[in-house]
Amino acid sequence: MLILNAEQSESIREAITEAELKTSGEIRVFVESTCPADTELRAWECFHEMGMFNTGLRNACLIYAALESQVFCIIGDEGIHTVVGQDFWDAAKNKMKACFSHGDIVGGITSGIHEVGLALKSYFPLSDNDQNELSNDVVFGK
Repeated sequence: MLILNAEQSESIREAITEAELKTSGEIRVFVESTCPADTELRAWECFHEMGMFNTGLRNACLIYAALESQVFCIIGDEGIHTVVGQDFWDAAKNKMKACFSHGDIVGGITSGIHEVGLALKSYFPLSDNDQNELSNDVVFGK
């Protein structure tokens, strides 16, 4: 089974924390070994299972990766999707794919986090009363 080690997980968590210091948006990463369904469908299942649709501004984003299946997806709730559109997700995915194609899993994920963080900062800047609504820890599936 291909999975992330503690150091890799911590690097991803730190990238999420850094990105969220500039926005009221939320970023999560879900990693599992294999994707049991259509990649985007599975990403949305994870999104809902983790309660990501419950953020106040509907601006949560999920990076989903199934490492052995070599598939990934990046999605966002309606608040962020409405303002960035599909072209943004496609561009972010292409940057991630470039890292993944060189075997840099963590680099690909953190690249996606960086891109999402910039968009969230632009459309959902950090507010004075911001609270971290979702954990920054990487979530592991099967």
